[in-house]
Amino acid sequence: MTPRIRFAKSSKYTDQYPDVAFGLALISECRNFHNPPGFDQHKRRLLRRMRKREILAEITDRIEVYTRFFESFGHPCPLPQHLKRTVHSGFPRYNLLVDAHFMAEMCAGILVAVSDFDRFEGALTLDLADEGEHCIALGRRDMVTGQGEIVLRDEREIVCILCQGPDEKTRVTEETRNVLYYAYAVPGIDAQYLEEGLTIAAEIASEFGKGTVEEVRIA
Repeated sequence: MTPRIRFAKSSKYTDQYPDVAFGLALISECRNFHNPPGFDQHKRRLLRRMRKREILAEITDRIEVYTRFFESFGHPCPLPQHLKRTVHSGFPRYNLLVDAHFMAEMCAGILVAVSDFDRFEGALTLDLADEGEHCIALGRRDMVTGQGEIVLRDEREIVCILCQGPDEKTRVTEETRNVLYYAYAVPGIDAQYLEEGLTIAAEIASEFGKGTVEEVRIA
């Protein structure tokens, strides 16, 4: 059966952030290869474009917007360090699906998460957290929300806290076949950059992971 995204924004979220976008890209039946043929060349092409002076300046400006938003909730933003490392050393190499996530972030200057779509439990909701909600982060760390932090929930629990990171439950593995990339905007980030970044990730998972792009949606 073809996977489909069920997604909504809560009234709490839309009341606080009425014009702030969220993006999702679902790719089905892909393989999480470590270094498929042609992928290194594709990385180099995107890296050369990203490093162009005028493009890099725009990416840097967007990352600064995210940094200020993270700081308003008392959290450091990982994007500046990712950008510094990428400019100097290139894109990291983990596996195809994780690499595509970093490339989408850095080429578009946005915040992207990658997840195993089959690990979500029910529909997804973009919401604002109450003080003291818990989420088990990557590496099984305990994350605790502050009042009003932006979170993504499935029908059971929080699966990502924007300013703290995604959960352990939905992390991608070598067995992942249906992958969901999702991208947060914050105030000051236009929806077009979410689409740009998610399209990069979707095309990589499709071309090099042999998957099928089911949907790229900006909500």
